[in-house]
Amino acid sequence: MRDIRRRRGNQRLTWTAVHWIVVLLILVAARPVVAQTKPEVTPDLSRVRSALEKYKDPYVAIHDGYFSTLGCVEFERPGGPGQVPYMPGGMGVHFLNVGLIGPVPDPAKPQVLIYEPDGDKLRLVAAEWFIPLSTGVKERPVLWGRSFDGPMMGHPPLLPMELTHYDLHVWLYKPNPLGIFAPTNPDVKCTGNPYRLVEEAPKLVPAPKP
Repeated sequence: MRDIRRRRGNQRLTWTAVHWIVVLLILVAARPVVAQTKPEVTPDLSRVRSALEKYKDPYVAIHDGYFSTLGCVEFERPGGPGQVPYMPGGMGVHFLNVGLIGPVPDPAKPQVLIYEPDGDKLRLVAAEWFIPLSTGVKERPVLWGRSFDGPMMGHPPLLPMELTHYDLHVWLYKPNPLGIFAPTNPDVKCTGNPYRLVEEAPKLVPAPKP
């Protein structure tokens, strides 16, 4: 009789253990699987950042052929269908060097320097590589593994609508919560600037045929 009771007790312990093992397996199986994704790698921009450091003084930029387009550009609404998918944010004041425009981007020579008004001064925050389709560019340009935005129409009133182009913004001197290559920066403000321009995202145009 004692052996029968002992066997029954052992069976109960065995079934209890099996029960908890099954419960644990179900809980583990129900947990979401997290993909092992690699973090986004930020390219080494130290060389270009150092090369453009001198342009923190806008007088040096003017001396080297960069001239202000005057307007301080902001986008209050995101780009819609058929437009460049800009997020709301600022682009600041653009200094354009037309002598650097060509079909092939040079990492050391951006066509545009971008400044943010800071009281009665201008603070260098970014650079832009700007390639009009009229240069004969056939393929979408790429720098630092990043494809250019566009092609898009111009940004009136500062750029004629017909000035279709590719461009790439790089926020070298001001952090951008949207990413270092995002066209707009929500932390760049033109509030109070007498030449503040609120623009709409430009329309996309067909890419040139190779």
